[in-house]
Amino acid sequence: MVVVENTSQVHNLVVCTLCSCYPWPTLGLPPKWYKAPAYRARAVREPRALLAEMGTSLPEDVEIQVWDSSAEVRYLVLPERPSGTDGMTEGRARRPRDPATR
Repeated sequence: MVVVENTSQVHNLVVCTLCSCYPWPTLGLPPKWYKAPAYRARAVREPRALLAEMGTSLPEDVEIQVWDSSAEVRYLVLPERPSGTDGMTEGRARRPRDPATR
């Protein structure tokens, strides 16, 4: 397994272009759309448009890196640290926020 990190300059997208390689033991069963040929092809051809349709709009200056998973190498994406969490301990970051502070 290889972990790639999202940053403010780079957004990572994982796809398996040949089949539906997916780390089931780690993430559970893949969603049906992940295995669809149309999704797999568009992820490579037009990742920015595909992500926008799925609710992730990225600025034009953010590079999108597409990683092709295989039976030998599986990728996981480490999300970018949420704003406002600098200096938080892991335990504090996991605690739900007080509804009064939302």
